[in-house]
Amino acid sequence: MITKADKNVARKKRHARVRRNIFGTAERPRLNVFRSSKHIYAQLIDDENGVTLASASTMDNDVEVENGGNVEAAKKVGEAIAKRAVEAGHKVVVFDRGGYIYHGRVKALADAAREAGLQF
Repeated sequence: MITKADKNVARKKRHARVRRNIFGTAERPRLNVFRSSKHIYAQLIDDENGVTLASASTMDNDVEVENGGNVEAAKKVGEAIAKRAVEAGHKVVVFDRGGYIYHGRVKALADAAREAGLQF
């Protein structure tokens, strides 16, 4: 039987493989996604300086969601991170799916961010 810990270890290995090729700069930051069972989080990260430039999650007060673990919540987080990124002067980003399959909530967040003005 596969446990939750085994799945997370495999995800972290996939993420490490992806992170070898993805690097965020000040001009083109990395849009990182973390997905838990109850919430979804997104961050814009400048890896050169080790700084988080903007963030959004279902736990934020201005992102109003009833359930943080569904596709609608992911869409709202995608819109929020795109709005905050554009306000901070970042329109072009590198998408980091965090080792998750590009499907469901991760895809919904990415599509909403694109529609709200981010390019990746």
